[in-house]
Amino acid sequence: MRENLHRFFRAARGAGVHVSPAESIDAMRAVAQVGLTDRAILRDALLLTLAKSQDEKLALGDCFDLFFSQPEPRQDQPEADDSDDASQDPDQSPPASSASDAGEGQPPEGLGPLAQMLMSQDRNAISAAIASAAGAASLSDIRYSTQRGIFSSRILDAMGLQRLRDDLDELTATNPALAERLRAALDGLREAVRDTVSQGLALYAREEAENLRNEILRNAPLARIERRQVAEMRALIRQIARRLRERYSKPRKRQRRGHLDVRRTLRRNAAWGGVPFLTAWKRKHRDRPKIVAICDVSGSVAQVSDFFLLLIHSLHEVVDDVHSFAFSSHLIEVSEILEKKSPEEAMAEIMSKVGFGSSDYGSSLVDFEHDFMSTLTPQTTVIVLGDARSNNLDPRADILRRISERSKRLVWLNPEGRLAWGFGDSEMPRYATFCSVVRQCATAQQLERAVSDIVATYQ
Repeated sequence: MRENLHRFFRAARGAGVHVSPAESIDAMRAVAQVGLTDRAILRDALLLTLAKSQDEKLALGDCFDLFFSQPEPRQDQPEADDSDDASQDPDQSPPASSASDAGEGQPPEGLGPLAQMLMSQDRNAISAAIASAAGAASLSDIRYSTQRGIFSSRILDAMGLQRLRDDLDELTATNPALAERLRAALDGLREAVRDTVSQGLALYAREEAENLRNEILRNAPLARIERRQVAEMRALIRQIARRLRERYSKPRKRQRRGHLDVRRTLRRNAAWGGVPFLTAWKRKHRDRPKIVAICDVSGSVAQVSDFFLLLIHSLHEVVDDVHSFAFSSHLIEVSEILEKKSPEEAMAEIMSKVGFGSSDYGSSLVDFEHDFMSTLTPQTTVIVLGDARSNNLDPRADILRRISERSKRLVWLNPEGRLAWGFGDSEMPRYATFCSVVRQCATAQQLERAVSDIVATYQ
């Protein structure tokens, strides 16, 4: 039972259900209480202890149904059908036919365990033997569809295929009819093993396939994502946002003490002759995080800005004090939209107001200086997400310089490759002069690292 549950937990993680060690212990205790005989009660117990949302409940239910459904071995019985027909034929002698069938139905002595099991046609025993051999063959380690043949061979070998082949060779020489029956049963066994391996692939390879697909997407240029991949990339960005929330939004349980403050410790313990009963520590002051995010949503970066806005939306859940702005030819504040609406609704509203236009960095910086310069403090980190292409208009780099002087630091994240900076209407080299950090963020992986580094400085 313990090994089966461990394999089920592994399959559940592959289905997208987060199963922590503590939750797996709770689930095993619940299963020990309800037992394994009633499948419906077992299913409910696992869903109650492991699922934490409706989506996880649905995924876990499908995983349970697939995991505990054992493929049925196929049984071919041509001789049984022939004997039935013969018993109904009036020209045949029923006693003689029955005796002959009974003699053929009994496997001769000396056959191996697998041959005995197949000839007895005990489906429960065959299913149990396949499950045991699958565990011995480490079927839970299957990762790719190309490994089906390997694991099928391992399972059959663990069941005793070599001995069965020897039995077949012997029966072919002594009893061809019985050998044919055993060969047909072996074909059914092979089919059942292939079904078991396919089931294992669906259970255990899902996480590896998803990780491989996500790894490819993480390193794919955001600006060249195909239409069919947009939904997958949005799901990946949501995973990145969730990791940021889990990593940085949890309250600190313990404050970092730093080094021992000897002077304060001695003064505090003067009444005890300087014996340090009470200690004093030098505490490192940490500023409360303040972030101002300015996102270009013009036509040239419209597809990339979709993913930028998803990350900015996550910042509002990680950091308390965040002011967000979006612009094409003019700039507006979008903080309230991102805080009160879902990511999809917020992005649709923002793009409908200022998106897909012709970018004018100079005019947008003028709007920011005129209306929102008061949001900047010496503790503020300003994040600009854009390609710095201003269509040969005045870039107003002087305003960016004043923004940099009033803030703690200015970070520019550019979706274009570095080789394109400064060519055409790109003002990136001029803007970079006033930035504390300039990074290329052409992929989801680069974007995650950049945002993670920014938030981590406040922890």
